[in-house]
Order: sequence, then structure tokens, then C-alpha cells
Amino acid sequence: MAGSFYSVRCGDCENEQIVFGRASTEVACAVCGTTLVRPTGGNAAIEHEIVETVESR
Repeated sequence: MAGSFYSVRCGDCENEQIVFGRASTEVACAVCGTTLVRPTGGNAAIEHEIVETVESR
């Protein structure tokens, strides 16, 4: 299973969090609870700013 990890910045509270690019569940911001990533059945829909790619496989 190939995929990438991204550092995503929450647009509401500016918290940066590492998320998986093929997440199978919703990922919420650990600080404010805003949804950062939604699953789509393949690559996840990242709804906030991607700061950097942390690791690619």
C-alpha cells in the first residue's frame, strides 16, 4: 500500500498536524476539532493547506 504523509495547517487555529494522504476515516484537528481530511475511497480529500510532504512511499 503506497501513500504519502503530509503536514497540514488548520485554517481555523493554525495548528499543524501530520495526516496520511489515503486516510480511510475523517481526521479532525487535535486542537479545535475542524475536519482536516475526508476519505474518498482512494486519495483522501485534504481540505486545508498542505505545508509539506513529510514522507512518500
